[in-house]
Amino acid sequence: MDVTAVEITPRPEPRILDVVGIGNALVDVIATAEESLVERLGLPKSAMTLVDLERATSIYEAMGPALEISGGSAANTIAGIASLGGGAGFAGKVADDEFGEVFRHDFTSLDVELDLAIVAPSDGGTGRCHVFVTPDAQRTMATHLGVANSLVPGDLTGELFSRTRLTYLEGYLYDLPPAKQAIREAVEATHGADGLVALSLSDSFCVERHRRDFLELVTNDIDVVFANEAEACALFKTQGLSRALDAFDELGVLAAVTLGPRGVAVVTPAGTVEVPACEVETVVDANGAGDLFAAGFLYALARGGDPIEAARLGSVCAAEVIVHLGARPMTDLAELAMAEGLL
Repeated sequence: MDVTAVEITPRPEPRILDVVGIGNALVDVIATAEESLVERLGLPKSAMTLVDLERATSIYEAMGPALEISGGSAANTIAGIASLGGGAGFAGKVADDEFGEVFRHDFTSLDVELDLAIVAPSDGGTGRCHVFVTPDAQRTMATHLGVANSLVPGDLTGELFSRTRLTYLEGYLYDLPPAKQAIREAVEATHGADGLVALSLSDSFCVERHRRDFLELVTNDIDVVFANEAEACALFKTQGLSRALDAFDELGVLAAVTLGPRGVAVVTPAGTVEVPACEVETVVDANGAGDLFAAGFLYALARGGDPIEAARLGSVCAAEVIVHLGARPMTDLAELAMAEGLL
């Protein structure tokens, strides 16, 4: 055989991803509700409460007609990255059940690379988040984590974190003690490949539960922080936003603190800049606004944009998601961004 005539086709190199998220893999069950129902169920308004399976079942039975879609905070952000045309990945844990299949199918259809641990339904089932959207467009969440509650380092291959420009950590993961080591390994793998690490503080109650861990993480390992005003103040135990912004500045971390309809305050090495929110006619559901803001911000950073450009793109993405029910974009975000001259 003439070996000189043999052609060897080189293997394609693994693609570099813009953003990889690690978080709770959940299915969102979303319904509109009056505030009286939220009060009757004993749920803290506009916050996320962890519940066991028995309470989750009773809450589900109390809900009206609902939309069911794959979700979770970091997962929503990754869906936004994909809608912008970015290379995206997600790491988490589901069960081999109907909800787990919904989650896998949704992300596969978005061309998102997955590093999912898949376990038997008897281990607890895929997690779900019951979302009540009240007339003021605020969302109140009751979450049963299911098997997401058992995420441990050995569940994930970790391969995605070695080829991403940015890794995005969901603060809610700190409610899962075994997941802390998985987070540590994701941070180390990302930094080892010269990528950046971003953290969402997720919820003011979450910050209060894990303030010491978050402060240590932000001080030593995090390059980008996402928070709303209440979360930023809770992190530093300050009574005013300006003091929280000064604290981020002293730490030298890039921070985006969302201010609702007032926009976002971006703490950069050159100072703090406020970027106005995009105007919308009617806010239908604020669920997912922070997640989609993070999607636009992270995508812009991954593609070389400066923090102010990133905040503008984040605002465009957030504006899209609050004008309809659900935390996923219903319009092509890349087309919206191009119309605004941001892509």
